[in-house]
Amino acid sequence: MTEQTLLPSLTDTRTIRVTGGHRLQGTASVQGSKNCALHQYAAAQLVDEPMVLTGIPGILDTQVCAEILTHTGTPARIVGDRFEITPATAWHPVIPDQLGSRIRTTAVMAAGLLARAGQVRFPVPGGDAFAHRLIDRHLAAMEAAGATLDVTSTHIGARLPGQDPLPFTVDVTTQQWGPSLGATVTAMLLAARAPGTSTILNPNTEPEVLTSAAMLAAGGVGITWEGATALHVTGSDRITGGTVPVPPDRLEAATLALAAAITGGTVHLSNVPIGTFPSALVVMLADAGIELVSSDGGTLARCPAGPRPVQTATVSATCTDVQPQLTALLTQAPGVSRIEERIYTARDSHVGPLRSFGAAVTSDGPTITVHGRSRLTAARVAGQDIRAVAALVIAALAAEGVSTIEGIYHLQRGYGSLLPTLSALGAELEVARE
Repeated sequence: MTEQTLLPSLTDTRTIRVTGGHRLQGTASVQGSKNCALHQYAAAQLVDEPMVLTGIPGILDTQVCAEILTHTGTPARIVGDRFEITPATAWHPVIPDQLGSRIRTTAVMAAGLLARAGQVRFPVPGGDAFAHRLIDRHLAAMEAAGATLDVTSTHIGARLPGQDPLPFTVDVTTQQWGPSLGATVTAMLLAARAPGTSTILNPNTEPEVLTSAAMLAAGGVGITWEGATALHVTGSDRITGGTVPVPPDRLEAATLALAAAITGGTVHLSNVPIGTFPSALVVMLADAGIELVSSDGGTLARCPAGPRPVQTATVSATCTDVQPQLTALLTQAPGVSRIEERIYTARDSHVGPLRSFGAAVTSDGPTITVHGRSRLTAARVAGQDIRAVAALVIAALAAEGVSTIEGIYHLQRGYGSLLPTLSALGAELEVARE
């Protein structure tokens, strides 16, 4: 990120040791939203005045984004829970491979840079590797804005005919997965600097998109929604800065709720109003037996009758990053549960490791089937993406004995303080060097 921090190695060999059987109980504060913040960092490249994002998540991906912005010309530094941005005076429109290959929002970061510098070169995005992620809708938005593309198997180059994008119309719907969240933000960033009004057809309307749109609107960009049909963006040649909060992370909140539920406990999420949870996520958790109740400005999460099997949980875009953790909980629900992943062709990197604990869980393409209730016993397992590691930690909380989990690098990409938070709630765990 900045001069005061070095990015950790991709091969962090530390492990997480969890002693199961301890009920979680108490109050927890949730970090700022990872997925919202990463898109806000990209949008910050467009501002012409200093900007501060407050309540940012203290995660590795935040560090990577600060490094990318600073390297490409927009000085960024992290001070506590603040992400401070100084407007660029000159741009260096090449995102380094060693940075762009670490995060999934590389194409969105590149769009912001293209909108300011008129050109960009960036590697194929990285991040979690549980499924191949196409960026064709991102590239379609760049082309619609007038860019000429040079695409190889490893890198993408884009160049505008002038300094600014052209007003455009683009459809960001994918063939398999519905409206693309990232491509909607990519198109917004390009349109925000185009001299005129652009139209994004079939935009994604998830919180990450709404947060970025609100940030641009506060800076002087015209934002007009036609429901989920179209988003009209009127660009500005000057976007103001200021102080912008990052909303609480609904995914960490759901992870803590699921962790408490699998141990028979209760957690009060002190800084997460009940409205933070999208309705689809509330329904999915309720089907599994978890109640979310408004309490003292936050949310009380409890599972009074224990986990329940779900006949079919359809995982939408709002819920896909909770699916692995939900799978872990459902190993303790008496009966057969089925989860239908509707965002990725398959998201099952957690299934094999869960079987190592003794769970009766299988996957067939986008469908995961869980036969519960399983007796879980301690195991040594490894997770290869953020939510898979979180799911394994949840399973270990309910397993008999001491489990060892590899993959702390991935966990820290998305959760800045999940482990100490779990410990404060009563979990017995430690991070050990091997």
